[in-house]
Amino acid sequence: MITVKTLTFNAYSENTYVLYDETGECVIIDPGMYEGHEQNELVSFIKENNLKPVLLLNTHCHLDHVFGNKFVFDTYGLKPQFNKGELPILQAVPGYAPQMGFSHYELSPEPDTFLPETGTISFGNSTLSLIFAPGHSPAHLCFYSAADHILMGGDVLFYGSIGRTDLPGGNHQQLIQNITDKLFVLPDETKVYPGHGPATSIGFEKQHNPFF
Repeated sequence: MITVKTLTFNAYSENTYVLYDETGECVIIDPGMYEGHEQNELVSFIKENNLKPVLLLNTHCHLDHVFGNKFVFDTYGLKPQFNKGELPILQAVPGYAPQMGFSHYELSPEPDTFLPETGTISFGNSTLSLIFAPGHSPAHLCFYSAADHILMGGDVLFYGSIGRTDLPGGNHQQLIQNITDKLFVLPDETKVYPGHGPATSIGFEKQHNPFF
């Protein structure tokens, strides 16, 4: 059974997630640590719970979701995995980070392994299905556990809102379509852990999200 730990980091209040199960193996999703104390918070949590990081996943590669990629690589030897379509987004970060006030962005390593648009990834006794849901960014992935009724949604669907589509590679119509066709078909009780803000559920958003 997967346990989800939410850590909120950086000036964008980005949600970084640690997923782990009874084996102690864990996955780090969208590490947003920018300051040293944020890095310490992640390491402390992993240490205190005797976890072994085995995967580093990015739903997409906007700067607030990849700040900690280099730190995770340096600390645990894990390179990020994401869909290949996000590589130009990652490569653009050093060019614009200083303009956004982030002058000590540490260059993220690039993946050895890219994630496909569909399929599964495993850690411990757990499996996550890949859901390809671009619109906020060009090759955004969500990670879904049917067994645990959880969706790691990145910046696709939020509590009462959706991801912004005014950034390079964004497409409003595509985002709406992907949420409708790929997320709203999941069971209503599926808990959605977004890239920002509080968790929600598929059922709640189908009923109350003003974008639908």
